[in-house]
Amino acid sequence: MKVNEIFYSLQGEGRWTGTPSVFVRFSGCNLNCSFCDTDHADGNEMTARQIVDRVRDAFSSLSLFAQVMNGIHVVLTGGEPSLQVTDELICLLHKEGWFVQIETNGTRQLPAGIDWVTCSPKEGTALQLDNVDELKVVYDGKMDIAQYEGFRAQVFSLQPMDTGDPDANRLITEQTVLYCKEHPQWHLSLQTHKLIGIR
Repeated sequence: MKVNEIFYSLQGEGRWTGTPSVFVRFSGCNLNCSFCDTDHADGNEMTARQIVDRVRDAFSSLSLFAQVMNGIHVVLTGGEPSLQVTDELICLLHKEGWFVQIETNGTRQLPAGIDWVTCSPKEGTALQLDNVDELKVVYDGKMDIAQYEGFRAQVFSLQPMDTGDPDANRLITEQTVLYCKEHPQWHLSLQTHKLIGIR
């Protein structure tokens, strides 16, 4: 598996916002989104065991008390992690007693047993998943959100797209807030890690 980086931070968006997590970011994707922040050319080939060892190292600064009481939250992200994540990796992470979240574009099937599936679909793609824990749509202020209304999920998150233009971002955020207010099934998701300047 080609891994771009493994690091400890707070989950910045979606249902688990604010949760201390180790992120395993995989290189490579089957889509080409303009707002993607992963350098797909960068990364190191790692085995499932090496990934687990690196995740453990990322938590090494935590006290045993904190690890036992709060658990360990691992986020598999990318890129598109479903291109590489294996049953073996999920099994090894679970053997450590860790909670496993995956962030996927939903265009491929996933290994069994993942604790929380966050699907972030992209317009124009055929979804292979129809029942996830969280549907997180990155909203550009124009797309038809109604196309996702019948999707089966516990949580529906709507996230303003980061265009890199502060004025455009402000407008899209206003439109996203308005949509959530008019359609209470949707919850506002913000990229809080960018807002407060952390990884």
